[in-house]
Amino acid sequence: MKLNLPLVSFLLFIILSPHPAHSREPANPAVGSLQEAAIDLYVDTQTKQIYSEPGTGRVRMGSFQKIADVPVQQAPPAASGVTSATDSGAALKQSRESKQTTVSTPGNQKTDESPKGFAYANWKERDPFKFNLNEDGSQYIKFGLLNQTWLRYEQNNPGSLVLDKPVDDTTDIGLRRTRFVLQGQLTDRVYFYTQYGMNNFNFLSQMNGNRHISAYFHDAFGELRLTEGHQAILGGGLTIANGLSRFSNPSAATSMTMDLPIFAQATVDQTDLFSRKLSLYLRGQVGKLNYRVIASDPFSISTTGQPPAPLSPDNATFANNNTKQYQGFFVWNFWDTEPMTNTFMQGTYLGKKSVLNLEAGFITQKNATSTGTPDNLRFHDINFWSVAAYLDAPVDRIKETAISAYLGYFNLDYGPGYIRNNGAMNPASGTSPTGGSFNGPGNAFPMFGTGDVWYGQIGYLMDKDLLGSNNGQLMPYVSLMSANYERLDNQMNVFNVGINWLIKGHNSKITFDYQNRPVFNTTSSGEILRTSSKGQFVLQYQIAF
Repeated sequence: MKLNLPLVSFLLFIILSPHPAHSREPANPAVGSLQEAAIDLYVDTQTKQIYSEPGTGRVRMGSFQKIADVPVQQAPPAASGVTSATDSGAALKQSRESKQTTVSTPGNQKTDESPKGFAYANWKERDPFKFNLNEDGSQYIKFGLLNQTWLRYEQNNPGSLVLDKPVDDTTDIGLRRTRFVLQGQLTDRVYFYTQYGMNNFNFLSQMNGNRHISAYFHDAFGELRLTEGHQAILGGGLTIANGLSRFSNPSAATSMTMDLPIFAQATVDQTDLFSRKLSLYLRGQVGKLNYRVIASDPFSISTTGQPPAPLSPDNATFANNNTKQYQGFFVWNFWDTEPMTNTFMQGTYLGKKSVLNLEAGFITQKNATSTGTPDNLRFHDINFWSVAAYLDAPVDRIKETAISAYLGYFNLDYGPGYIRNNGAMNPASGTSPTGGSFNGPGNAFPMFGTGDVWYGQIGYLMDKDLLGSNNGQLMPYVSLMSANYERLDNQMNVFNVGINWLIKGHNSKITFDYQNRPVFNTTSSGEILRTSSKGQFVLQYQIAF
């Protein structure tokens, strides 16, 4: 029998109203009418209609019955195991305190009401890491943390050395990112953000021969809101506010893929501090337009802690020069606008928002790289720009499925012939003088270079009930970086395929990822050709609060 809401209300009134001939008055008046007749209701997951009988596609809402209007004192659970549906504050409070209330199941078995599963958190407050400074919580101080642990099996590039010994493959444990965050909205107009931590910490990690020196401030910036809304926000300090793309301003903790497309952080660890620079910026949201413009003071290449790349007469390397860098990033939001809390751009919202964007950005700097000889230097400007589309939206709100996708084109000009190999948390310490590849040691590949890059990723958030109640969701994904670098004679393709187990969203998640990368070698005639490929398997556990 199909019922609409008015009919349900009428039936409940008829069934639950006291009748002189059939009243079942409880022995204890204070208990109210907890033992009166109940009715089972079911909801159809497709049509959202309510029924009084079970059927295909219908989910049982519970047993409903009338309760007393007076507060419940010490009422024990009903003998039948039925829990009343009520808005009574006293009844709700008693249920929370006792934690012994049971609900009837289709098999007439009693189960504990307390949620179970890997995602269960018995917090007293909704966000125990946030301390409100005013009544509505708009002014606050908040603590946060991020820890990404990797267990990895790596097929090393040819000729790789680990502690001066040739090693074909490596298994290691490492910390990809470990960060502590302190941020706060101190007034309606004043915001600050600091982040302290380290990256890429494994068995080889050290700085100037000392493994104890590795943590530092990643971010330390403040913002002043110039308008009552978010139309204009002035900020400055050590910040990841960048132009070019959303992956140049990434929220690493919310990434859909196990790791970020690092090539989009185009000057990472050359003239910046893990993509952070000392910058002054203006950002805001005006209607559907999200914008940011930045002026940066890049670090000197002499402060990287690594020997500078040798000067080449033909191929550009970063110059030890101090010129200002200018950047911009612009986003048109067709659907929802994105949060304006700080400068970081979300990886995926897991179906909590409906976002469709068209994005474009740029970075430019004069005399940033050079070629030639020490006595005859030729300087070159760097000019980067990109355009992209980004989609992140729910598919089925009942099942809480969602899709996330990104496709972007990057045009990167570092100067003639620029190329740089890089590998995340590299497991090798050197390359054999004989038998090495153009890639260099470990897991490095030509990640940065003058040329153009297509990058795309897509993932699907699966049914919330697939793993059972309160056990999180699965999200498989695939990504591809395809680069046509001026220096290489073949297309450079790197693909990743993986799956997230989002135990408690991005707060607690396990990711399994496989990466395949090309290996290049230099021929006797100077060509740089793709000769083989290598794989990498990573199991990551992330904690982020």
